[in-house]
Amino acid sequence: MKKFIFLLFALLIIAIVFVKQKNMTWRQSILKAIYPLIMLKGKIVGNDKAIKLNTETVQPTNSFYNLSAVKNNGDTLHFETLKGKKVLIVNTASDCGYTGQYEQLEQLHKKYGNQLIVLGFPANDFKEQEKKSDTDIAAFCQVNYGVTFQLMQKSSVVKSAQQNQVFKWLSDPAENGWSKYQPTWNFSKYIIDEKGVLQGFFTQDVSPLDAAVIKLLGY
Repeated sequence: MKKFIFLLFALLIIAIVFVKQKNMTWRQSILKAIYPLIMLKGKIVGNDKAIKLNTETVQPTNSFYNLSAVKNNGDTLHFETLKGKKVLIVNTASDCGYTGQYEQLEQLHKKYGNQLIVLGFPANDFKEQEKKSDTDIAAFCQVNYGVTFQLMQKSSVVKSAQQNQVFKWLSDPAENGWSKYQPTWNFSKYIIDEKGVLQGFFTQDVSPLDAAVIKLLGY
């Protein structure tokens, strides 16, 4: 643990001196630089508690394809158009230690775009780490992480009266059939299969490129 803290401190100093990026704040630049160390925690501690799977293939009570959501540009995405595709849903934020996962999500989108739909749902629920407007969020993601996968309109993803209906479905067993898991932080992930069945939940500590994610996606 002492070695980990020392490495984190050393990289932080390097980040402060060298890695301020033109289109990012100091905080965003530093967080991007130390992202590999942030993810190292999961590798050291293990991700067993960070992954929840639908091992019995429990079917949803309310069809995933009854849902819809508003895109970043104001258009509506009707989920019935996603039939036959795997879907990866992630709640995102621009000022988070896990924001580096945007780049990995984009890698998945580019590699498996014909079979996989990646949907990013910006939210300001955790420590107000997404204060930007929808327009500014889209620009930040494209300029700094090359994001071309679909971003949705900013909304609330945690359980409340204002919770986005997609995340209500994702975190309510009465709707999805089994999962009670709401996002634990920014960049929690949900995988839905080609038939609209929620297959798994992954916390922010699990990389989008983790072997468990790739396995569940079937690639």
